[in-house]
Amino acid sequence: MTADCLFCKIVAGNIPATTIYEDDDVIVFNDIKPMAKVHFLIVPKLHLDSLKSCDVSHQQLLGKMLLLAPKLAAEQGLQGFKTLINTGREGGQEVFHIHVHVFGGGLPNT
Repeated sequence: MTADCLFCKIVAGNIPATTIYEDDDVIVFNDIKPMAKVHFLIVPKLHLDSLKSCDVSHQQLLGKMLLLAPKLAAEQGLQGFKTLINTGREGGQEVFHIHVHVFGGGLPNT
């Protein structure tokens, strides 16, 4: 855990989130600025700054995150979906704790 990381604070329960799945390794919650009707984040509880910070020791965790995407997307009513991992500031990453965006279902209701 990193004290100043937004997602670490969510993992610790210090910041509320609308959680749709949680286990010992990951927490999954709805994005607060959705880009689609369904937009959730798969976040490991282990703090890793970005995909660039990962190595072979994280292979099982990364695989688990990606395999959760279709399962949870289906549970959220999606027939198809997009996944996105922003890496680094130049790659559009805003929160420097690796996470997978899963979204679909058209534009969000605003």
